[in-house]
Amino acid sequence: MEDDGLLYRVYERRLTKELETYDLPQHLGVIVDGNRRWAKAAGATTAEGHRMGAAKIVEFLSWCVDLDIPLVTVWMLSTDNVSRPAEELGALYGIITTTVDKIVDAGYCVRLTGNAEALPEEVRAVIARTQQDAPADARLTVNVAIGYGGREEIVDAVRELVRDLGQRGMDPEQIAEAISIESITEHLYTRGQPDPDLIIRTSGEQRLSGFLLWQSVHSEYWFCETYWPGFRRVDLLRALRDFCKRERRFGA
Repeated sequence: MEDDGLLYRVYERRLTKELETYDLPQHLGVIVDGNRRWAKAAGATTAEGHRMGAAKIVEFLSWCVDLDIPLVTVWMLSTDNVSRPAEELGALYGIITTTVDKIVDAGYCVRLTGNAEALPEEVRAVIARTQQDAPADARLTVNVAIGYGGREEIVDAVRELVRDLGQRGMDPEQIAEAISIESITEHLYTRGQPDPDLIIRTSGEQRLSGFLLWQSVHSEYWFCETYWPGFRRVDLLRALRDFCKRERRFGA
């Protein structure tokens, strides 16, 4: 076992060194999937699975800082998730707010990526406070995708855009002409940010489930079998190495 640990550390250092020769993603998206299945396999409660997954998020972000990745979007709660049993959701909301506080305490800039109206008042209050307290010179910006759905984001962006155009006195035909890829992009939750270069999903599922639908048009994807609480730094390094070796054509 001791030899296995040594080999793991040597392999991790080799991967880290190899990545120094590449341009790493400037925006990394991660779908943190598999907390409940990890808990079931470990004989733990669902809440414990979510707590372990939350702790992994904080650890994961520290790896990103070490690698100088400046922007990470973490999908913590989808719009579909809010239909889960009230008992599970109550525990999950508490875990989420505690995790967001820890992210801020680590010195990162936090930005809500989701529909705040879909969240309980106490969760909205924590998010609002942490966004106000965010340091301007943070090395890492973290988009916490809470109450997030890709279709809902696009609908919200178009609604906001139409309202803005209407307030300028435009008629329906002028509004239709003013709607474009650029104008919708300017009204997304991630406005002002680059699109994700790489999206990682854990737990063996190979689908986006609505994550950053608009922004991921040219993103690369990396899927792994590991449940999120078991995700290791070496898994991130492997994902980044695989990404760096791909040829990105952006549709050309």
